[in-house]
Amino acid sequence: MKLLLFVVAVATSSVAAIPARRQSSPRPMENLGRGVVAVRANKTAALVSWRLLGLDDNSLGFNIYRSTNSAGAMRLNSDVLTKGTNYLDSGADLSKSNRYWVRSVIDGKEQSPASGSFTLPADNAVEPIVRIPINAGDRIKYVWVGDLDGDGEYDFVIDRHGTQQGLEAYRRDGKRLWKVSMGPNSENQNNIEPGSSGIDVGHWDGVTVYDLDSDGIAEVAVRISNGVVFGDGKTFTEGKNNDKQFIAVLDGKTGALRAATKIKNEYIKDGPFAARLGVGYLDGERPHIVGFMKNRMDNNTFNRNLAAWIFDGVKVSEEWVYDDRNAGSGSDGHNTRIVDVDGDGKDEVGEIMFMLNGDGKLRYDMTTSGIGHGDRWQIAKIDPSRPGLQGYGVQQNNPSKLWEYYYDARDGKVLWKHYGDQVTDIGRGMVGDIDPDHPGMESWSAGGNGLYNAPSDTLLEQDTKLSPWAHLGLWWDGDDTMELYNDGKIEKWDPSAPTASNKLPRILQIANYGAINPGDPNPGFLGDIFGDWREEVIVTNAAYDELIIFTTDRLTERRLYTLAHNPNYRNGMTMKGYLQNAHTDYFIGKGMKTPTKPNIRYVGT
Repeated sequence: MKLLLFVVAVATSSVAAIPARRQSSPRPMENLGRGVVAVRANKTAALVSWRLLGLDDNSLGFNIYRSTNSAGAMRLNSDVLTKGTNYLDSGADLSKSNRYWVRSVIDGKEQSPASGSFTLPADNAVEPIVRIPINAGDRIKYVWVGDLDGDGEYDFVIDRHGTQQGLEAYRRDGKRLWKVSMGPNSENQNNIEPGSSGIDVGHWDGVTVYDLDSDGIAEVAVRISNGVVFGDGKTFTEGKNNDKQFIAVLDGKTGALRAATKIKNEYIKDGPFAARLGVGYLDGERPHIVGFMKNRMDNNTFNRNLAAWIFDGVKVSEEWVYDDRNAGSGSDGHNTRIVDVDGDGKDEVGEIMFMLNGDGKLRYDMTTSGIGHGDRWQIAKIDPSRPGLQGYGVQQNNPSKLWEYYYDARDGKVLWKHYGDQVTDIGRGMVGDIDPDHPGMESWSAGGNGLYNAPSDTLLEQDTKLSPWAHLGLWWDGDDTMELYNDGKIEKWDPSAPTASNKLPRILQIANYGAINPGDPNPGFLGDIFGDWREEVIVTNAAYDELIIFTTDRLTERRLYTLAHNPNYRNGMTMKGYLQNAHTDYFIGKGMKTPTKPNIRYVGT
């Protein structure tokens, strides 16, 4: 299928005062189209879905149209659609090609222009999948999304892992836009100390995709060094020191270098920095590239820096560097969080033990509350009754036998801690509303203390073998509770199931559709990229010549604006690291309220 057109208060931490909430001006965000998509829901019907945009009025209506084999348009709905932005078409001849599009309706009047369209090919397989052919090549691990051509719909950037690594960009119809070689300095693909242009090893990525100059077309930010060959064939050369590294911004359409600036590395005697990158609006108005970087000394301890850069369309400029090795903020959590924890419109930057304000100054440090390194941590609206956002994390070999903890993400105040009977690596932790009988989200970990309702610290299932696996959440079936994506399976926790064997019924398994998790056990990407507010999972086939995008085939009346227009969620879409979910700044779950419009404005044409 082709896309034709178209995320017990126990101790206090050393805390800076919470600043007064001052809402900034509207945040520039992508001017997305309707993202129309269609899949065969069963043998006789197709599910069509499309986006409600962030600035749409929640009462906005839609009419849906179909053209079969290029014949005249037929309106499918008799009454204007005002509930969920999806429609089950049971009247189509699915042995023929069917093209779908929508028109918005205000006060009973159709608006112009019509949305972009999506064509469901004749006799398409009954599967919740969009398949995009790509060039054959080396192994893929990650996929990034961004509007590379300015048409309001997401395109794809993938990595390649051979002797040397590379990046490739594809439109939604599978046309390759460009290819970049990361050069000889990417041959060292050690998961802890990769080469100076090595990408996507261990919890490092070194790449992100976003519209960095707010012109309506996404750029690619990537950490580079000597020998990188750009999409226009030009080779990057800067002196003879191959450990010298740069933050580069590439043109989304061509892969050509637009600008680069040297990465400050006061520890270059210990080698180049490994890096992971993301994007956030640290001043509330401009997208910043954020990088967490570190290298390792001979005694196996690490030097660590967090830094932020701005691309103004012409040059890349360093905004600040935070050296957490000297600041005493401890280790990282293998995933950076760039979120607005206090709702003032300006993003903060966090690692598992500390949080920085958008200016790079320390907001709070949780090492004073006994928090150490752990592999997974979440920041979300876990408790809908509590102001601000909340955090949950797990621990690795904390000498106090601390296994997991829950805290106020505004100031780092720990609200509860769970200890175990030994010092161990918990490994994974997850949050989401999976039990509708308890207000707010649940928290659970791999091998930890069981499944809890996080806001109330109520134990719901003590036996971790009966609890869901702590991997990734997924909005899929259209009700208000979260589904789960666990090692290539979409599942749903059923707290009312009478026996353990049916507490986690399986919705589907990607292997049954010829798909693999390229980032074993992770998908290449998980997030809301088209259709309504529910999320897609991007994986590949074993030959790495096809992107396989799982998208829901379930009808829902739940109506939400696209998650990609929620500022916190969109930041999360730019992050990799140890792949974890992006979270909205409002609560999604049982008893949720319809969220207010985000404070955004659209960019581009």
